[in-house]
Amino acid sequence: MERRTRLALRHRLTSDTKSHGPVEVARSLLALHGTDPSSVYIGAWARMRDGYLADVEHALYEDRSLIRLMGMRRTVFVAPLDVAPVLQAACSRAVAARERRLVLKMLAESGVAHGAAGVQAWLAEAEAVLLQALKERGEATAAELASADPRLSTELLMARGKSYEGRQKLASRLLLLLAAEGHVVRGRPLGTWASHQYRWAPLTDWFPGGLADWDTQDAETELARRWLRTFGPATADDLRWWAGWTKTQTKRTLTELRPVEVDLEGTAGLLLPDDTEESPRPEPWAALLPALDSTPMGWQHRGWFLGDHGPRLFDRNGNIGPSLWWDGRIVGGWAQDGKGDVVCRFLEDVGADARDAVQAEAERLTSRLAGVRLAPRSRGRTWLEEELAG
Repeated sequence: MERRTRLALRHRLTSDTKSHGPVEVARSLLALHGTDPSSVYIGAWARMRDGYLADVEHALYEDRSLIRLMGMRRTVFVAPLDVAPVLQAACSRAVAARERRLVLKMLAESGVAHGAAGVQAWLAEAEAVLLQALKERGEATAAELASADPRLSTELLMARGKSYEGRQKLASRLLLLLAAEGHVVRGRPLGTWASHQYRWAPLTDWFPGGLADWDTQDAETELARRWLRTFGPATADDLRWWAGWTKTQTKRTLTELRPVEVDLEGTAGLLLPDDTEESPRPEPWAALLPALDSTPMGWQHRGWFLGDHGPRLFDRNGNIGPSLWWDGRIVGGWAQDGKGDVVCRFLEDVGADARDAVQAEAERLTSRLAGVRLAPRSRGRTWLEEELAG
C-alpha cells in the first residue's frame, strides 16, 4: 500500500497534488515520456488542475522551460531545463556514442569514402554543412536540410538483411545524432500538436547558454537519486532497465548513494536513507493516463500496480497503451470511439464510485482533445485498444 500511496502523491495523481503547470509535472516525474507526442500533453493534463493545450505549448515553444531530448533507452523525453543536463550526461552521451558508431558503419558500407579516417572526415564535413544550413534557416525540417547539400541526402541502408530493411537520408539520422550530443533540438511539430514530424533548431538558438555540463558519473549518481525519490521503493533491476544502464553503472551509482533496503514482498527494494517515512494515504483517485506514460513505464517489474492485466494493455514490444487507474492500480484501459470520444473499459469490478470518477475524467479528456484523433504511430495497438476502437 505504501508504494501505491507514494505513486499517487509523488506523481501528482490525486486532487490535492495536481500541479498548476506542465514544468512542475515533468519535474515530478523526472521527465515526460515523449516518443508519442500526444503522451506529453495527456500526461501533463492528467496531473494539472486546469491544464490546456496552450499551457504545454507555451512551456515547450514560448518560454522554452521544457526541452525534448533523447535520453534513457534511446527514448525521447520532455524534461525541465534543470533536469535535462543530468539526463544528457547520464544517458544521452552513451546513446550518442553508439549512434555515432552506427552512422559511421552505415556510411562506410555506402562507400562515401575510403578507410575509417576518410569516413570520419566525410561525416565531420557533413555535420558542419548541416549545422550551418540550420543556423542560416533558424528552423528547418529534415527534408529541407537534406535538400541543402547532396551529402545530406546520402541514403543509409537501415536494418540490412532484415525483413524491415529500409533506407533513410543522412540528414534525418544526423539530426538524431546531433540531438543526442546536445547540438540541436526538436522545435515545433509540423501539423497538429500530435504530429510526429518536427522542425529542428540549433540548441544554442533556443538556449543561448546551452545545457550545463555534468561529469558523467556525477550525473549518473544524481539521476539515480532523483529516480529513487520519484519511483522508490524499487529494485536495482528497475533502475537499470529504466535508465538503460549496464549492471556495472547501476551498481556504481547505488554504491555511491547507499540506499536502505526494504522488503517488497520477498524482493529487496531500495529507498534513499532520508526517505523512509510513511506517507499519508490520500483519498481514492481516478486517472486516465496516456500510452507510454512515465508512471507505468517507470519500473520494469509492474505487478504491484498492474496485476494480471498486462497482456491486454501492452503491445508486443513492451509498450503500454492508454491505462485506466483507480486508487493506485491499473484497472482497465481507454481509447477513442468513432466520434473521437474517450471510452473506457474496466477489467475488474471496482464499484460505482470508481466508475463515476473515471467517467468524469473521460469527459474531461474528451473536452481537452477537442476532436483530435490519436494514432499510435510509435507502437502497436494493444488488445484493449483494438477492442474499444472496433
